Amino acid sequence: MNFTNPFKRDKITKAIFPVAGFGTRFLPATKAQPKEMLAVVDKPAIQYLAEDAVAAGIKDIIFVTGRGKRAIEDHFDYSFELDKTLVEKNKLDLVKTVRKISELARFSYVRQPMPLGDGHAINCATHLIGDEPVLVMFGDTLYDADVSPAAQVIAAYQQYHSPIIGLAEVAKSETYKFGVIDGEPVADNVYKINKFVEKPAADEAPSTLVAVGAYVITPAVFKILDQMKAGRTGEIHLSEALATLLTQGESIYGLKLRGEWLDTGSKFGLLKASIQLGLKNQEVGGELREFLKKLKL
Repeated sequence: MNFTNPFKRDKITKAIFPVAGFGTRFLPATKAQPKEMLAVVDKPAIQYLAEDAVAAGIKDIIFVTGRGKRAIEDHFDYSFELDKTLVEKNKLDLVKTVRKISELARFSYVRQPMPLGDGHAINCATHLIGDEPVLVMFGDTLYDADVSPAAQVIAAYQQYHSPIIGLAEVAKSETYKFGVIDGEPVADNVYKINKFVEKPAADEAPSTLVAVGAYVITPAVFKILDQMKAGRTGEIHLSEALATLLTQGESIYGLKLRGEWLDTGSKFGLLKASIQLGLKNQEVGGELREFLKKLKL
């Protein structure tokens, strides 16, 4: 599959970032700040995703937030006081760096009033989307890749014109943590999905290909989400909407993403991301490499 020359039609310019979760795996660090704002080297994880989405052609980013997520809005907003202070101190490089954040895209914010599932969170933004496909990125989907997950799933959509699920391969013992697909390969790293199972036990998982939080969804998915009622868990899940779409005879494709998944939704994943991307950082990469060499591991 050629990611460097995607079709021009069905251009995707809007993205939804569901960021309303509590981040309980990082308590107490997330007691007063969103997990998406935890730093990876010198940027919050969510900024990496925003930059990748913009580089893939996204013009509008809609954050679906919850209570206690104001720091995300402040981060992507223009800060007059900070700007003024940096100018006065002649820190012009930092002025440029900070201003660039608020100029990345047009940002909108929608509040999810109650934690009723990722599908419910996405549907909270439907009035800002209209009748068009949209990129959906969850805050844990940080990748070390030459082509970002956003660009990869958008290119796949422009080829198949159906919902796309970004996938990664995990150990069989890890499948219970994720949504797992049952699919047939149709091209290099592309699967036509037959079934989608949410967090199955290892012996019940149909494969080891799991959803990593990068999607392109279509208006048909929004229609299903809008009609869904909370299930036995009391929540509405995107995976259940996609499963319903399959029963209606629609096609869904999974794309095994190129690159290395740095799952910042776990403590180890966040540490790994900081080290791996830190080694590539021009400012601290050399020092970090020397420090790691000195450790008696």
